Order: sequence, then structure tokens, then C-alpha cells
Amino acid sequence: MLTAVLGLSGALVYGSADFLGGLAAKRISALLVTAISAFAGLVALLIALLFVGGVWSPTAVLFGMLSGVTGAVAISLLYACLAVGPMSILSPLTAVISAVVPMTVGLIGGDTFAPIGYLALGLALVAVVLVGFIPEKGAVRPSAKSLLMAVGAGAMIGAFIVLIDRTPPDSGLIPLVLNRAVAGTIMCAVIGVLAIRRARRRTVVVGGVDGGVDGGSASVATATRPAAGDGDPPDRRTGIRLAVACGVVDAAANVLLLLGIRSGDLSVMSVLTALYPAGTILLAAVVLKERIAPVQWVGLVLALVAAGMLAIA
Repeated sequence: MLTAVLGLSGALVYGSADFLGGLAAKRISALLVTAISAFAGLVALLIALLFVGGVWSPTAVLFGMLSGVTGAVAISLLYACLAVGPMSILSPLTAVISAVVPMTVGLIGGDTFAPIGYLALGLALVAVVLVGFIPEKGAVRPSAKSLLMAVGAGAMIGAFIVLIDRTPPDSGLIPLVLNRAVAGTIMCAVIGVLAIRRARRRTVVVGGVDGGVDGGSASVATATRPAAGDGDPPDRRTGIRLAVACGVVDAAANVLLLLGIRSGDLSVMSVLTALYPAGTILLAAVVLKERIAPVQWVGLVLALVAAGMLAIA
């Protein structure tokens, strides 16, 4: 029962973090949102670590850092595949793969259920697809490249969950702290490399203008124009605040995932956590007045039914 509650709660909180991150990414770049949220979550986890404590063992450090690497790769692939689209196919595919990988590892590792439990896991996977479905008019078939990126993103998310499951119970929040530190460092390095490349391109453009006669003003304007997504200063400040909130909420979701894994079965937590789109679409409906598609309502109902069945199992 506790595992089912933590799994559903974690999914809703993860979805809330995605909602905040999506709002932030409309005001500042998605990469900057990822980096800011990573360090905001790190600060929140460090504060929590002061009260919770934990043993700094080699195993905790190793798996915590590895989970940070897989998390950074997962986010990069997820953003890339969703940018290519279509989201209506790639989003639920990513969610299903992220559930199947740790569920398979858990079942191979010895997780067992009553017959109703296996039925519930299958029902939950169907719910993941329906909840993650994003209606798109005239959606095109995904390319092989985007499908591979979606599968890779889901596999890396699943690997993150498996690695967190491998951390020692006495490590407390230490693995999550290391996860955020590594992921944040990687994302900052990526942003730094992209910024250097952008600066070099601008230098080349400006240099070409110096040697030319015509079209100089247009080229200079192109070279000095703010990057897309930078927005006005008020928008940037709002975006930064939303990114910080995203990081704190996401850190809370990771804590719920950790507690759920340590209190129950990896298989159950992985499938229920994959329902994270539910939190996003519910918040979008309440805050942004976005319409929830009928198929998504069916998915939400099936998710609750599956969670109840898993609690019994």
C-alpha cells in the first residue's frame, strides 16, 4: 500500500516539476532551465541531508554519480526527441521504456506478485501510454532517429531508477545529492561549450562585416541580436524563479522515488513513476485551462485502478 501511494505521489510531483520547467523554458532556454533546476535541487537536498544524514560509502558515491550521468543524458535525449516530434508518439514511448527497463530488472531480480499484481502492472503500462498521449492535429510518423532518441531517453531514465535502487539503504539522501551535483556540472559544461561556439560564430559574422561595404548594418544586427528564448528582463527573472521552483519540486519527487524503492518493489515504483505526465496535464488543466483529451481521462482512471490493484497485490 505504501509503495503504491509513494509511486503515485512521486508521479504527480514529477509531473508538477515538468510543468514548472515547461513554463520556465518559455522564458529562458531549456538548457539553462535544466542547469538552474539541477543546482536548486542540489541546494534543497543538501539542506535536507543535514537533518536526514547518511553514510558516505563507496557504493553510495559510485551509484549516485552514475545516476547523475544517466540523468543528464536522459534529459538531453528527451529534449532532442520531443523537439523533433511528433510528441504524441515519442512522449508516451519514452515513458513506457522508462518503466519497462527497471520493471524488467526488478522481475529478473526476484520481484514477485499475486496474479492480480501482474495484471495491474500491464494495466499501468497501458495507462502510461494513454496519459502520456498528446493530441496533435496531422501528426506525422516519427523518423527512425527520433524513435531511437526516445528509446534512449526512456532507457536512461530507467537506468537512473535502477541505479538509485542499487544504493545502500543507510546512504540516506547522499546518492540524490551526488546525482544533482554531477547532472548540474554536466549541463553547465554543455551550456559553456554552446556559449563559446555561439560567441565564435558572432565574431566571425562581425569580422565579415568589417571587411564589407554593403549589408553591414543587417549583419551586425544579426550578430548582436539576443538569442531566442532570452526574452525581456522581467521574463528572464520569472523564468529563473520558475526554474528554481522546478528544481526544488523535482528534488522532492526524487526523494519520494527513493523512499518508494526502499519500501517496496522496484517494478511497482518504476511503472507508477512513469505516470508522471498525469501531474503535468492536471496542472495544465487547472492553471492554464488546457483541455484534457478523453483518452487521457481514460488513462488517469486506469492508473488509479492499477494503483489500487498493486496495493492489494
